Amino acid sequence: PPIPLPIRFADPLAFSPDGRLLATAYDDRTVQLWNIADPSRPRRLGAPLTGHKGYVNSLVFSPDGRTLASGSADGTIRLWNATDPGHAVLRGAPLRGHLGAVNVLAYSPDGHTLASGGDDNSVRLWDIEDPSKASEERSLTGHTEAVASLTFSRTGRTLASGGNDSTVRLWNVSDPSRAGAIGQSMSPNAKSGTFLAFSPNTHMLGVSSGTDTIRLWNLDVDDAARRVCTMTRGVLTPETWREYLPRLSYDPPCEP
Repeated sequence: PPIPLPIRFADPLAFSPDGRLLATAYDDRTVQLWNIADPSRPRRLGAPLTGHKGYVNSLVFSPDGRTLASGSADGTIRLWNATDPGHAVLRGAPLRGHLGAVNVLAYSPDGHTLASGGDDNSVRLWDIEDPSKASEERSLTGHTEAVASLTFSRTGRTLASGGNDSTVRLWNVSDPSRAGAIGQSMSPNAKSGTFLAFSPNTHMLGVSSGTDTIRLWNLDVDDAARRVCTMTRGVLTPETWREYLPRLSYDPPCEP
């Protein structure tokens, strides 16, 4: 039978990449690490991690499993050295920048960038290649309400954010220090924060809005262009081109 752990329904948790560690958060604003190599016998590792002054809203392990990031209602992010999970310690000073609660965290696939979303409606990118010297690289604005979810594409070049403003935004984060929006926001017609996931090939974004609806967004531009051309084939004739674009040589975007 499953072994219950003493956490409430809304408390965040995170598995390490190798599945041997579990991090759980508690109402007393602490984080506990567990050895779950044998899931039938979970074992506490060390003392609870303390320091946050508000509830811990998000937990996430780095891709290499050596660092645990925690985001809190106190507006800070803490990076914990989990190399020796029985004696985890804080790496550097808490990260400050958000003007409200930190709701969600996400690591880039290469582990060099941490994205955070908060009640201040912003997405922030942090350079954590050296966790002990982490610093903010970029603040991304556009959401008009709290950011509730984040996910990186498999390549790490695109970040998707979902907000309580019922929109999803895509960001080009190929160079985090120069990150910016990709196109306009997408509205999943949600009434609350959204949950996001990229498909493995990055061409599809799944959006669950908490309204009994899941939407799939095709992000493959070439595929979208092929669909448009299929639906409009034969519409842009030389005669139509001359009528609307008389100063330009006939050059339809779709193959005849």
